[in-house]
Amino acid sequence: MATSVVQVTNVSPSTTSEQMRTLFGFLGTIEELKLFPPDDSPMPVTSRVCFVKFQEPESVGVSQHLTNTVFVDRALIVVPFAEGLQKQPPR
Repeated sequence: MATSVVQVTNVSPSTTSEQMRTLFGFLGTIEELKLFPPDDSPMPVTSRVCFVKFQEPESVGVSQHLTNTVFVDRALIVVPFAEGLQKQPPR
């Protein structure tokens, strides 16, 4: 099954979830967007990671073209994220 989620790494610490929503919203309808650490994180942040879930899996392929696009002050890295793989393996 095709994934509808992308993982975006090398996100500038000053980037907000709203900015990410605007950027990726041009590529398809966003079902969910998570930015880590979150906007209101009290911890000092050197880099952020963002997960974007689209309504259409086709948007994943399109969004990969944003890899190496400089956004704020960093070149983004966009890769498909297989939704079933983030669960911890049984111990």
